[in-house]
Formats: sequence, C-alpha cells, structure tokens
Amino acid sequence: MATVVANQATVAHHAEHEHHEPQSFWRKYIFSEDHKTIAKQYLISGIIWSVIGISLSVMFRLQLGFPDMKMDFLRPILGSWIDESGKLDKDFYLALVTMHGTIMVFFVLTAGLSGTFSNFLIPLQVGARDMASGFLNMLSYWFFFVASVVMFVSLFIETGPAAGGWVVYPPLSALPQAHPGSEMGMTLWLSSMALFIVSQLLGGINYITTVINLRTRGMSFSKLPLTIWAFFLTAVLGLISFPVLLSAALLLIFDRSFGTSFYLSEIYVKGEALPNVGGSPILFQHLFWFLGHPEVYIVLLPALGMTSEIIATNARKPIFGYRAMIASMMGIAFLAFIVWAHHMFVTGMNPFLGSIFMFLTLIIAVPSAVKAFNYITTLWRGNIRFTPAMLFSIGLVSFFISGGLTGLILGNSALDIQLHDTYFVVAHFHLVMGAASAFGLLAGVYHWFPKMFGRMMNEKLGYIHFWLTFIGIYLVFFPMHYIGIAGFPRRYYAFTSYDFTKNIFADMNSFISLAAIFTFTAQWIFIWNFVYSMFRGKRAPQNPWKSNTLEWTTPISPGHGNWPGEIPAVYRWPYDYSKPGAKDDFIPQNVPYSQTPESNLPHENELIGLEKEIEAQNLNDQFKQPH
Repeated sequence: MATVVANQATVAHHAEHEHHEPQSFWRKYIFSEDHKTIAKQYLISGIIWSVIGISLSVMFRLQLGFPDMKMDFLRPILGSWIDESGKLDKDFYLALVTMHGTIMVFFVLTAGLSGTFSNFLIPLQVGARDMASGFLNMLSYWFFFVASVVMFVSLFIETGPAAGGWVVYPPLSALPQAHPGSEMGMTLWLSSMALFIVSQLLGGINYITTVINLRTRGMSFSKLPLTIWAFFLTAVLGLISFPVLLSAALLLIFDRSFGTSFYLSEIYVKGEALPNVGGSPILFQHLFWFLGHPEVYIVLLPALGMTSEIIATNARKPIFGYRAMIASMMGIAFLAFIVWAHHMFVTGMNPFLGSIFMFLTLIIAVPSAVKAFNYITTLWRGNIRFTPAMLFSIGLVSFFISGGLTGLILGNSALDIQLHDTYFVVAHFHLVMGAASAFGLLAGVYHWFPKMFGRMMNEKLGYIHFWLTFIGIYLVFFPMHYIGIAGFPRRYYAFTSYDFTKNIFADMNSFISLAAIFTFTAQWIFIWNFVYSMFRGKRAPQNPWKSNTLEWTTPISPGHGNWPGEIPAVYRWPYDYSKPGAKDDFIPQNVPYSQTPESNLPHENELIGLEKEIEAQNLNDQFKQPH
C-alpha cells in the first residue's frame, strides 16, 4: 500500500510540472518554484543579514572595548542614538545586542544555512525533480522574506528595536511601558518571529516529505548521503519545536496587547501596581528553551552533515563509521528535546530536577564525541586535498571540539550557577554554535558553488579568507572565557564603575573588540569572491571535486527538473573513495556493481543480481522525463 501511495505521489508530482511554458523574469527568478533558485534566494538573503548582524555586533563591541570613546562618526548611521556628548545611547546598546542575536541565530544560521542547503541539495542528492511541493517551497521563502522586512523595519522606528535580549524574557518584554525597547519594536519582533516560524514549518514539511517519498530508484535510507540525514533530522527537530516557540510568542502578544496574565503576576511599574495576577515568567523560559536548545542543533546538524560529505570527498576516503554517524545524529536529535532546562539552573528549580537535566546534558557529549572522533579518523592517513571547503570543514571540527569542551563545564549545574550570564557562556555558544555553523555554511558555499552557479570561486582568496577568519574567531572568543571566569557579565553597557573592574577587563575587552573588527573586515574578501565569481569566475567542470553523490551527474547548470533525461538509479552508498582495485579513486552512486568487478567485495558481487530489480523499481513518469 505504501508503495502505491508513493507511486501516486511521484506521478502527481510530475504531472504538476509536466508542461512548462516559457517563464517570465518574475516567475523564473523572483516567485520561482525551482528549489535551486529558492536556495539561492535564501543564501543571498542570509549573506545580507549576516552583514547587518555582524555590523551590529561591531558597534556594541566598540562600546565594550572603548567605553570612553566618542562615537560621533556613527551619527550618520545611528542618528539620535548617539547622544549630544557623542556616546552610544544605553537603551540602544541593549537593542543592538538583542537584534544581533536574533538575526544571527534565526535569519542567518537557520534560514541562511538550512534554508539554502536543504533546498538545494535534498532533491539533487536523493534524485528528485524538485521538492514535493514547489508552491509551498516558494511560500516558505516569501514568509521568511516578509519576516525579514518586518524585522528590518523595526531597526528604524522612533522608540528603537526590541531590547529585551534575543531570548525576550518577560516581564520586561511583556510590558510596553517598562522600557523603550519593549514598545513597538518588541511588537514587530514578535510579529516577525511568528512569520519566520511559519516559513520554517512550511519548509520542514517539504523537506521531510521529499526525503521520504521522492527518492530515486535504489536510493534506500542506507544509501543516503549524511547531508540528507542531517537535513531530514533537522526538519523533524524544527517541526516539533518551532510550534512551541510560536505558542510562547502568541501568549506574549496576548499579555502585551489583550490584558492576559500568562507571564505576569504582581508587577509594579513606576510605583503603579498592575492588575495582572497568576502568571509566571518562568513558563516563558520553559517554552522558549524547548525550542531554544533544539535550535542549537537545527543550526548545527546541517553544518555537520555537509562537513561529513566534504571531509570524505577531500580526504579521498570513505567516511569512518557511516552508521555510527547516523546513530549519533539521531541521539543528538532525541536528547536535544530533554535538556532544555540546563539554561534555567538559576531560576530556583528544584536541585533534584537540576541534577536530572545536568545528567542528560552531559550524556549529549557522547554522540557529539562520536562525530568528532569519526571526522578525525576519516582524516587520518587520508589523501587530503586542502580546498577552501575542506579547510572550513576542518575549522568546524576544531570549533566543535573546543566549544564543546566548555559545554561540559556549563552542563554542570554547580559550575553553571557561578558562570551563568557571564562572558564564559558567550564564548561557549559562539564557538560551538555560531562559529562552527558559520564555517559549515562557508564550507558548503565553497564546495557547492560550482553546482549553484556553474563557475568556480577563486581558491587563493578562499585560503586567505579561511586563515584570517579562523585566527580572528579564536582571537575574539578565546579571551572571553577568561574574562567570563573573572566575572565579566553579559549585556552590560559598561563595567567601569570601579577601579578594579577597569584594571581587570579594559585591556582584554579592547583586544577582543579589535579582533572582532579584524574578523569582520576579512569577510569582505568572501563577499567579493562570491559576487565576482558568480559572473566572472572560471567555468566549472561537471564534477570538479570528483565526488560520488547524484548532484554531480546533472548538467553543469541544471534546469528546472535537474536531469534532462531519466533520473539515474542508485546502486551503492555515497562514500566509495579510494577503493582497492578500482580504476579511479571514486565510484559514483549511479555506477552499477556489474561495471566494477575488479573492486567489488564478495557481498557486493551478490548485489549484481538485484540491479535489474532496481532499474525496474518505481519506473514511472517521475523518473522518465524532466519537467
């Protein structure tokens, strides 16, 4: 019965796209239903947002590193948020921190990373003409675009953007009268996030359906590239956890606008007692972090999946522990849902409950360590090609390990209570989530750029970009561990009220701020390389990295439908690199075992008899013709 349903789905999918009229510019490039065009829209939007998000961080790093500096040079950009004395407005400082976190976590590392590569690679690597629903896919991007517009507009309103931290904890965020950053800016923030969540849910449904129903002949789950496993599990995570954040945001809107008391109780503002009774701000924290911790892996898993593919390809070795990698991702996805309260050790929770969350948090180190071990073992004695993508993948592994080790410290409730809301926490999550995921995004761009645009990026500029960024990130975030242990708190406009705080923190904060400016400047090398190579880069060959997965069997610049003829069948797993006896050091997935007798293992010779069954499997319109 399941096979019949799958067949009907694929037939219907093809019928929907069987006849394509010549498309206008708007239909082809703006309101496109082609997954490749939508992926490029996500990528370019993510790059624009990353420039905005990092620019905001440079502004507040200037304040932290040089608290006595006049910032009149920023007046053309920030206007009245630079006061008459030339100093940054204290309320706007909080807004900068809030918007930086929101933009980087959601709009860059969630939409920009997962939205780009899930859209681009899932149909190409599973062997499908397109996503299960091109219309839903288009709708997903445009919900994200509208969310982006709303968030961007909030930067320019008179009372300023949201300023309650990227976690927008009530009661501050629930009371418009409490703070300028809790007025219209917070309303726009919540509206934008609601639209963003709808976008992610539409995309997640599409990704899951495509992986389950639209795999080509022979593409069993045991032959899926690890990229697809990562995107699939990421979509499942998002589909379960994002609705919880949506409910939290809606209840916060009710408290702000309709007089409810979900998060408010016995509040006084400027001496006036508010009528709200019975709510709990801790409820919001539970709802937020039920998404917030899976969000770490929604951001990280796609980067880890792409790193698996890039490392195996460029080490010219099969990925070490393919099944262990899948099991570790499943373990991470499961544990991600039951560790959220480790963000809440200081909320007064029962110590026994805290010990349970601490135990579960420390367990998540096991599947994470399996992944790190398998990456290192794949690299061990490999015939490594140090392409820019490979360097960024190795950099990701470095950040994943160094940032993960500090997670063991923060996962211990006794230590976390001392370090909570210090710069030690900032350093930890920026390394393990921010920098690692950003390196996964950059590795993916360098690796799949030839398939996206039919041209090669400049390799030398890629090397310069990697080394400046890799060194810069460690110069920014490694010192933060030390000032965090020394007690430097998060979200403080300045910590110079006492002589001893000036002596302890001033020089280190200045150094971190200069390193941040240096690292941000280095990103313009990538942006120049990206834009120039789109139009003037060297033309790419069909399979520049000699990789095994299906996307490299399409034309150099595939049209809508991906393959001009029949979609290739799949006969083997995606990591047959440097196989003893083989003519080449790679064997693509669509090469039957009957064509490689010289390198077949005994059990693979037995699979030759199944090739005709694979070729006849699900042979319907989905596989016969392009759109």
